[in-house]
Amino acid sequence: TELSLLPVDQYHQYKAAAVCVLCVLVCVCQVVGLGNPGMEGTRHSIGMAVLGALAARLGVADRWRGDKHVSGEVIVSEVQHTHVVLLRPRLLMNINGVSVAKAGELTPEDILLVHDELDKPLGKIAVKHGGSARGHNGVRSCVDCLQTDVMPRLRVGIGRPAGKTSVERHVLGRFSSEEQKVLDSVLVQSVDVLLSHISVRICVCPCQVNGPTGSFPEVVRL
Repeated sequence: TELSLLPVDQYHQYKAAAVCVLCVLVCVCQVVGLGNPGMEGTRHSIGMAVLGALAARLGVADRWRGDKHVSGEVIVSEVQHTHVVLLRPRLLMNINGVSVAKAGELTPEDILLVHDELDKPLGKIAVKHGGSARGHNGVRSCVDCLQTDVMPRLRVGIGRPAGKTSVERHVLGRFSSEEQKVLDSVLVQSVDVLLSHISVRICVCPCQVNGPTGSFPEVVRL
């Protein structure tokens, strides 16, 4: 039976169902854990640790796969009808943006960067909605490669070095045993915040807004 020969009310039901499917499929976001490959466990790579914790919470920790095209490790998962791409760049921090830019044709607002933050003590996290890189080389690389600074970020505090320890030595160093106790709860809190932000990206079906023949509404983004 040709769809165009169906009764008008039945035709609109089929059309509305098809639109609903398309609406779900356009909900995509990317979460990027910034860091240095081979230096997992260091303060500067805490973004990668957060992504590992997120993958574990989603039950997909065993699904990381290398992707030569993006020079990174990728997992594609789903959270409440939103397709979520987890990305851990395998490039040095100061060129992480190259990997992020290659990962997909998403709008920059749909790319959430997770990175370490010197100006916040360990145990503190904060969401920043775009803006300057504030001296972070990984964020600066993403801004340069995407040619915009609108990407939201989850800033995970690592604190500034004590005494005469240089910033470089501090960020490239590993957490102490005492800091590790705090880090465990930081990872849990960070994942909670990420999931909360992802969950508010609700795709409203157009047939619920403008009727079965209505146009697509805007997707609520991070």
